[in-house]
Amino acid sequence: MTKQTFDSRLLSGVGVLSAVVRAGNFMRAAQALGLTQPAVSRAVSRLEQRVGVRIFHRTSRAVTLTDEGRRFYEAVAPLLAGIEAAAFDARETTSAVTGLLRVNADRIFAQHVLTPALEPFLAAHPELDVEIVVQERLGDLVADGFDLAFRFGDAQASPLICRRLMDVAVVTCASPAYLERRGAPGEPRDLETGHDCVLMRNPATGRPFDWEFVRAGETVPISVTGRVTVNDAGSLMGACLGGLCVGQPLEIYAQPHLAEGRLVRLLPDWADETFPVHVYHHEPKFAPEWARAFLRYVEALPIVAGGAPPVERLRP
Repeated sequence: MTKQTFDSRLLSGVGVLSAVVRAGNFMRAAQALGLTQPAVSRAVSRLEQRVGVRIFHRTSRAVTLTDEGRRFYEAVAPLLAGIEAAAFDARETTSAVTGLLRVNADRIFAQHVLTPALEPFLAAHPELDVEIVVQERLGDLVADGFDLAFRFGDAQASPLICRRLMDVAVVTCASPAYLERRGAPGEPRDLETGHDCVLMRNPATGRPFDWEFVRAGETVPISVTGRVTVNDAGSLMGACLGGLCVGQPLEIYAQPHLAEGRLVRLLPDWADETFPVHVYHHEPKFAPEWARAFLRYVEALPIVAGGAPPVERLRP
């Protein structure tokens, strides 16, 4: 029986593979590694030869994992993260958080929670870079090289751990001009007749979100109508601010306009409805230190910690 020996070149090849997955192409991976683009390409080719499978589809515009490459990466990524974590622990310091953190997030969470809070975190970790990618759908977090994802809505299928991070209040509101023209509803069912509502399309289902009102555990679903349907929160806010209709934005998005009087909160006695935010991440023992540090930081933010429910671990 032939004795198998470890090929140390595999480890360096896997490191380059991880950098390409995280960066999305050979050029950015080369910049992150301090190598030339041809050197990265050669390293990947050598890794493919040693493993015996084609890892990447290569085109002039993009580099994507093949099915075999995705399975290989999903198998080795936790091992590589474990090596990185061990190296970090060996340094016996929490100040040397270095690398590139890649975060997938909803537009609202990125704009109103993550990016406004980045300065203190980056100041504490000057050797760390952060890339926040806003996209409509969750996608394949592992294949796309994300360390973390923050998404509104119900938990979605993912190979990563998913847990509920916080709940955000939903507010019903309209502009003063709309209320002067149409009047204010006295109860939820008043919105079913005599009012125009802006409908928000759910990207997961393709249908508009249902409207419901919650008070002291009682939930009242209602059927609203409107001539305008949108698929992003900015357009929903624009329709409300323009005096077109009644809307149900998230409170973290509407709060500045409510405070300035540009929008008026409606049916405040029926305001217990919330919308969840879930965080997706690798197993802590396999996650790189920069991802663990950033998640701890986000969890401690007042806007998150103030409304965070008990930890709920999900594996959809």
